[in-house]
Formats: sequence, C-alpha cells, structure tokens
Amino acid sequence: MTLFQNVTLIDEMGNVTPRTDLLVQGGRIAQIGAAIPCPPGAERIDCTGKFLTPGLVVLHTHTPMNIFRGIAEDVNIDDWFNRELWPFESKMTEQDIYWGAKLACAEMAQNGVTAFADHYFGCQHIARAAGELGLRCDLAYTIFGFGGDPEPELQKAEELLAAYAGNEMVHLRIGPHSPYICSPQVLRRLVEVARQHGCGIHLHVSETAEQVKESYQKFGKSPFAVVAEAGGFTVPCIVAHALYIQKEDLPLLAGDTFVAACPKTYLKLGMGEGQLWQHWQSLQLGIGTDGAASSNTIDPLEQVRLFALLGKWADQAEQFTLPQMWQLLFAGHRALPFGAGRLAVGAPADLALWDLDTPATAPVYDPLAAILYSASAANITHTMVAGRFVKKEGRLQVDVTAITKQVADCAAAITRRGRGESKVYF
Repeated sequence: MTLFQNVTLIDEMGNVTPRTDLLVQGGRIAQIGAAIPCPPGAERIDCTGKFLTPGLVVLHTHTPMNIFRGIAEDVNIDDWFNRELWPFESKMTEQDIYWGAKLACAEMAQNGVTAFADHYFGCQHIARAAGELGLRCDLAYTIFGFGGDPEPELQKAEELLAAYAGNEMVHLRIGPHSPYICSPQVLRRLVEVARQHGCGIHLHVSETAEQVKESYQKFGKSPFAVVAEAGGFTVPCIVAHALYIQKEDLPLLAGDTFVAACPKTYLKLGMGEGQLWQHWQSLQLGIGTDGAASSNTIDPLEQVRLFALLGKWADQAEQFTLPQMWQLLFAGHRALPFGAGRLAVGAPADLALWDLDTPATAPVYDPLAAILYSASAANITHTMVAGRFVKKEGRLQVDVTAITKQVADCAAAITRRGRGESKVYF
C-alpha cells in the first residue's frame, strides 16, 4: 500500500485537483480525497508541491531497436531501411532483441511510461524485459508474409497468444507489417486470425507519399482502403504513422481504430509534411515514439511537444491547445486493454509523480504548460505500475549499469558482424 499525501492531481483530461490524497492498494487506486487516514503498513509519501498524473503511454514503438540507436544517421528513409536498418536487423541475435528491449524499458520507466505497444519479432524477449522492469506491454508479432505465405510466422504469433493468454501485464496481437509488404490475401488471413483470437492488429499504413502513390498504381486504392478491404478495421487496430492519410480514408476507420503519431521520426528521416496535421482531430490519435534507431529516444513527452509545435508552426498558434495536447499525451491508453491512464477509484495504479519546482520548470503558472513544454524525465521522481515503483526518488529500481554494459557488448558484436542481406525492401 502507498499513500500519496497532499498531492495535486492532474487527470487524463487535464483537470487539476489541488492538495488531496490518493491511496494505492492491491495494485489499484483505492481511494481519492482529503485527509485519508494512513492504513497500517502503508508507505506514506509527502507530496507537498508535487503533481500526480497517470503514467505515460507509447502507442507505437520497436523496443529492440534501442540496440541500434545512432547506427544510421543523416540518411533518407529509403536508405535508412534498405541500406542500414534492415541489413543490420538481418543479423540480429536473441540477445540483441532482449537487451535492446530492456534498455528501452529502462528508458521508458525513467520517462514515466507505464505501458507501451510494440511491433517487432522475438516478442517473448520483449515481454521478459518488460516484466523485469515492471511495465505493461501490448506486443504485435511482426509478420511479413514472405512469398505470400504467412503461416510459419503466424504459427509463432499464435504460440505467443496462447502463452500470454490471461496475463494482466502482457497483451498479444497480430502484427502484419504493412499493406505495402503484406499482400491483400495475407492481410485477410491475418485479420481472420486476429478476429478468431479477439486480439486485434497493429500495422504501418500510409507512412510516405510514395507508398500512397504505389498503392494506387498497384491496387487502384489507398493503403487504408487496402487494409479496409481486408477487414483490418473490423477488429481493434493500432495504425502506426498515417502521415499521408487522406480525407477519403477517414470514413473507413472504426471506433476502435487508433493512430499513433511519431513526429520525431518524420522530421529525422525527411518524410515530408503529409496530411496528418490536417485530419488529426478526426482521428483517435495517440502518441508513439517509433524505434530509437530513427527517433533516438523513447519519450512520448518529447513527441507530443513536437506534434504541438509542428501544428502551431503553420500559423496556428492558437490551436493545439494545452488541454488538447494533454489529452493526446494519455489517449493511447484507450487503445490498450489494461484500463490504465486514469485517475479514478478502481483504476490500475499506473502513476507518475512530478516535481516542477526546478530551474527548468519554475514558476508554475499552469502545470500543463510546465510539463508539456518545459519538463523532462528529470522532473519525474516516481513511476509506479500496478502499485509497484519502477522508479523511486529519481532512481530506477534496476541495475542500470548492468544493462548498459550488456548493451555495449551487443553493440560491439553488431559492429563486428556488419550488415547482412535483407529479405524485404522499403
């Protein structure tokens, strides 16, 4: 049990409740109110002057790619995939996947993240890493459907679905890579399996203008229309990027279709303006980070800040308001099955405690502004998941030095092995 005393709450909608208490018991929020008596055996934390929010969420990432952070810089998106990332990935080991994911989970815990949605292979290693850090994860096993046959990859995905069935911290879904790699027949098969398991899908759609152009040339329709025709929006769906979503794509999306925006990657790889900022309010939008091989950080606060600034830059300074961006920061929780991202009695105790009385964030006229535009991981003193601290008094509850040492060893081995041959092309 933990009692946060005399704390200012900021809920997922941006509502501020000053100087109250919040009691955590059995991994959930048990009580909210003034002057809650401290139960016997409970840990009492004096939060005078501090702010308590739901934990942050990453709606799209590739955690093992933390092992490739900084390996492919100053290249365009085609070369990033075809000459750099995919050739390096072709020689990845299970150790690379595990330690890359563990490094990412440590980074996320440091950044106040309590849940994330991942799209990668080797999901059992990601689940292990997330479990050791204490984070919740929604994992989509990436399926390419090589040669039009997804069955070998699908078998691995279904084995993972069975292995983690009923796990409150790990959720599995099917992960077709994209409509430009998976054929319509493969997409239909994967959606069918996702429907059978009731687990949903997670895929990349309309990332670049070229993908949209090629889709019209090949199929006579947009990438979103290809996914819709395969039934992709008849099951719960996380769409990564949608940078080039078009107005005519919007009616295709269902109420349980969520889009993850990762603006740092779009800037880094020179992917262009796209149409996402034109249509964002018509979407169920959340914040992703993409992988650290492209975005270099797994920091949703940085991403929502960029999203807001890119929106304001186009002579729209009065739009992308503090309440809108605050709600966007937590919206990704609604796409995940954990019920987190809320400050309410009975909700999972997935929380972040902020100290804004620092040179970087003081004075605090508006805590939303202080967090969205000034704060960093240094302002997060505690991160809690399911009632357990994964970061406490500014320190992660794992041996960070051991993680970075193993990561350095993996990076040295990656450098020695060099690039391999990729089976796919962007």
